[in-house]
Amino acid sequence: MKTTTISLSTIVFAAAVMMTGCHKAEPTNTEGMGPAQAAGAAVDNAAANTAEATRDAAANTAAAADRAGDKIEAATDRAAAKADAAADRAGENMREAGAEVRQESKEAAANVKEGAKDATAATGRALERTGEKMQNASH
Repeated sequence: MKTTTISLSTIVFAAAVMMTGCHKAEPTNTEGMGPAQAAGAAVDNAAANTAEATRDAAANTAAAADRAGDKIEAATDRAAAKADAAADRAGENMREAGAEVRQESKEAAANVKEGAKDATAATGRALERTGEKMQNASH
């Protein structure tokens, strides 16, 4: 009797599941599609939505990459302009320093010439006195 009770209970349960389970989760608007067709359509819709989202994400990524490239290009241009300006200022400073060195060299040369003239004059005076002393000593 135990075997009959288990078998009869199993058959009743399976019949109840079959009668209630087939129509329970079906959408109300299937447009004449069966459950497999509705599931296939849901998969197709999900794939289409995923593809659209992927295209949107790729477009957003490309736009962000373009903006980043533009920003890098602008920063490079600004850095180049600043480097050029710094090079121009350095060149001008070197030209000014060169002019100052040339001027100071001219002044130093003039001082050397003046000093040489003074030294020559002093040497000439000393030789003249020495010559006079020699003449006086020989008389």
